[in-house]
Amino acid sequence: MLDIQQLRRDLAGTVASLERRRQPQAFLDVERFSALEAERKTLQTQTEELQARRNALSKQIGQLKAKGQDTAETMAQVSGIGDTLKASAERLEQLQAELSTMLMGVPNLPHDSVPPGTDEAGNVEVRRWGSPRAFDFTPRDHVDVGEALGLDFDTGAKLSGSRFTFLRGPAARLHRALAQFMLDVQSQQHGYTECWTPYIVNREILEGTGQLPKFKDDMFWVFRGGDGAGEQQEQYLISTSEISLTNTVRGQILDAETLPIKLTAHSPCFRSEAGSAGRDTRGMIRQHQFDKVEMVQVVHPDTSYAALDEMVGHAEAILQQLELPYRVMALCAGDMGFGAAKTFDLEVWLPAQQAYREISSCSNCEAFQARRMQARFRNAQGKTEFVHTLNGSGLAVGRAMVAVLENHQQADGSVFIPAALRPYLGGAETLR
Repeated sequence: MLDIQQLRRDLAGTVASLERRRQPQAFLDVERFSALEAERKTLQTQTEELQARRNALSKQIGQLKAKGQDTAETMAQVSGIGDTLKASAERLEQLQAELSTMLMGVPNLPHDSVPPGTDEAGNVEVRRWGSPRAFDFTPRDHVDVGEALGLDFDTGAKLSGSRFTFLRGPAARLHRALAQFMLDVQSQQHGYTECWTPYIVNREILEGTGQLPKFKDDMFWVFRGGDGAGEQQEQYLISTSEISLTNTVRGQILDAETLPIKLTAHSPCFRSEAGSAGRDTRGMIRQHQFDKVEMVQVVHPDTSYAALDEMVGHAEAILQQLELPYRVMALCAGDMGFGAAKTFDLEVWLPAQQAYREISSCSNCEAFQARRMQARFRNAQGKTEFVHTLNGSGLAVGRAMVAVLENHQQADGSVFIPAALRPYLGGAETLR
């Protein structure tokens, strides 16, 4: 959530920054906001004046009583002021709620260093690692390579519909090995605390990280029976464990000495893929259910951009150890996610597509999520400040499997196993 004080200080500058996103979602109803703010200021001024008047009258009542004089008229005035103050307080509460609801639908402001642009065409390449392999045969896509290894889309569709996959045998082992390898690297080499989180969370948890209310159609949701009287509780399947990991500091005032907090988890992720009809319908690139190893950092505001660079490096380390060519892209303002102030994507090379495809997205949300979650720390002066939160994929397991199958396929249909992954597959050098 944006800082409402910033909007009050510099509404025009804030709107100009939002307009850099060039997205329909990057919208603030300036006219409505200004009208609500004007009414709020008027009400607050009137309230302060009425409170001062009531205090003066109350003092006057005391003086009248001391002199033995009649206080009925003055007390009636105090009573009338009290009724007006109560009505003003109720209206102020309504105004604050409407302003808060409005801000919940407004995205984060792009950092000054974010490139301009309206969509992925405006993204800027930062660096590349590795060179695409020169095959001496025509490389097949992961669907064809994986079929003999247990990649089963027909069974997935039979069980759950389109965009679901069933894995068996070598494919299932490879998927498990990748997830365990990623978790071990992030926890043992990069200093993240390994976590296991619920896969179903409450509405306010998704509001805290910015998925709700704006993107409800992108979520899978469930209703759980309530107190026996028929009341139901609205809950959601997580679209990433960023949601649950980041919200572990919800409503807390942290000691500065505890920062940074670095958390990682392997979880399934559930996304409805609303609006993606017709895109990546073949294979595992875009699924309703997929697994991901997530990285989350909760840091001091002064160190959040150094933490972002560190997190990108932590994701890169996985790709390098898997011997997969990739590039790092700085996302332009128009292609960033709702809560991000700055984002780097890692895109892995897929030979069958002859293209780089996203496999990790690392973002600094600055105080945007923390303000929604009321997650703070106590600074050196003893005052509370909002923490900065960051999240990144370390990595998407299904897409990593796609990349391994395609980049390391052999002419005989087997798949070469990178050395770093072999301990997780019983030492095997190839998958058959």
